[in-house]
Amino acid sequence: MTEIDFAILDFIADYIRCAFLDTLLPLITHLGDGGALAIAVSVVLMITKKYRRVGCTMALALLMCLVAGNLLLKPLVARPRPFIQRPVNLLIPPPSGYSFPSGHSFASFASATVLAKRLRKTAPYVIILAFLIAFSRLYLYVHFPSDVLTGSLLGVGAGFASCALVKEKEETMHDTETTV
Repeated sequence: MTEIDFAILDFIADYIRCAFLDTLLPLITHLGDGGALAIAVSVVLMITKKYRRVGCTMALALLMCLVAGNLLLKPLVARPRPFIQRPVNLLIPPPSGYSFPSGHSFASFASATVLAKRLRKTAPYVIILAFLIAFSRLYLYVHFPSDVLTGSLLGVGAGFASCALVKEKEETMHDTETTV
């Protein structure tokens, strides 16, 4: 698997890398740093009465990302980042921690899934942004493709799971209110 991962990373470095993307993709990747943008969006949504449930759903998905990705999988798998195994000149400061799964991809896709499901008009924008953030991790040589793919799929799962949990809670609350 690592051979395929490196082949993809090397293809990106050899055939896609250019000055424009060298400038753009570090900016895009920073949107996912620490889940800050996703957390900020969820907080703003929670502040507004109309979108409070969406914000709570997104916060729940991000909590799932933190627990499953950063607290469980990363230390369990303990996969070194690609630039550790094959030194390259990075365009960003070297991230610390383990590589698997990509937290940027996990959080971006979890957030995009919730927003696309709950606020359908945002779907094209948030999905494109999630893909750009995920791709930036490959372009910048800080994650393997399998890290990004797994993080993205887990993020979609966390997004759907949080939507289902909040919907179930809403239905339970609604049922309780109508029987009282």
